[in-house]
Amino acid sequence: MERITLADDLSFSRIVYGMWRLGDDANTSPAHVQAKIESCLEQGITTMDQADIYGGYEAEEILGHAFMAAPHLKDKVEIVTKCNIVAPVGRHAAARVKYYDTSAAYITQSVEDSLRLMQIERIDMLLMHRQDPMMDHDETGAVLDGLVASGKVRQVGVSNFRPWDMDLLQSAMNTQLSTNQIEISVLENAPFTNGDIAYLQQHRIPPMAWSPLAGGALFAPGNSDLHDTLAGIAARHDADVATLAVAWLLAHPARIMPVMGTNNLDRIARIGDAAGLHIDRETWFEIYTAAIGAEVP
Repeated sequence: MERITLADDLSFSRIVYGMWRLGDDANTSPAHVQAKIESCLEQGITTMDQADIYGGYEAEEILGHAFMAAPHLKDKVEIVTKCNIVAPVGRHAAARVKYYDTSAAYITQSVEDSLRLMQIERIDMLLMHRQDPMMDHDETGAVLDGLVASGKVRQVGVSNFRPWDMDLLQSAMNTQLSTNQIEISVLENAPFTNGDIAYLQQHRIPPMAWSPLAGGALFAPGNSDLHDTLAGIAARHDADVATLAVAWLLAHPARIMPVMGTNNLDRIARIGDAAGLHIDRETWFEIYTAAIGAEVP
C-alpha cells in the first residue's frame, strides 16, 4: 500500500485503521484485537488511530492488552492518539460538564496515561482532538514542542481545527504540525470548498479523514437516491459503494488518509480494496455532482 510521508522520520499507510469503536465490540480480548491488527497488516495498513476518550477512556487500554499479549506488533504499527476532551465518563466521571483542556498539565498527563495504557514507549502522532476556545497557544505550543524534544511523541498535529486555529497554534511552535484529522466524506464534502483542504494543500500537510463513510449515513434510507447513484457507478468498477466512497477520497491530490473504523473482521479484510480502485477526474465529479445534488456551476 502507498505510504504518506508526514515528516523526515514518519510515514503512515495511506489508509488508517480507526479504533474509535474498539470498546464497543462484544469481544475485546487481546486475541481478537490482535486478529484485527494482523488483518490490517496483511493489507499494508500499519497506522492505528486512537484517542484517550475513545470507548469512554477505555480503548487505549484494550489495545495495550493486545500489545502485552503480542508485543511484536508494536514494532509493525504507527500509533496516532488524541487528547484534550474531558467528558464526564470513565476516569473523568467527576467532571461537571464536558469541556476541552489544552493546558500543559493536562496534555502531559494524558500522554503519560496513553503511553502506560497502550504499553508503548512513544506516540508516533499526538493530535489535539478539538479546537479549544480557551487555548493559551503559547502554553499549548510549548508543551507539544517539549513532548517531541523528550522523545515521548514523534510528531504532533491537530483534529477538527480550522485553518486559523492551526495558524494560531503553529505560531507558538517550533515543531511543524503534521496533519489535521477532519471529517471528510461524500456526504461531508464541504472541506473541498470551504478552505480546509485548500489550506492543507497549500502548506503540504496531508489530511486525515474521519468518518469517510459518513458514519454509515451513505446507506441510510434518507440518502437512498445518492446511494443508488453511487451503486451504479460502483458497478461499473466492479466494486461496492463503500469501496467507491473511500477511493473517491484517495483520488484527491491532497493525499487524504481515510480513517476506517469497523470491528467486523470480514470488513476489515476488505478495507484495502479502495487503494486498488482508480477514480478518474470525470468519475470524481460524477460522484461529487450526486453528492451535492446539482451540477457544478
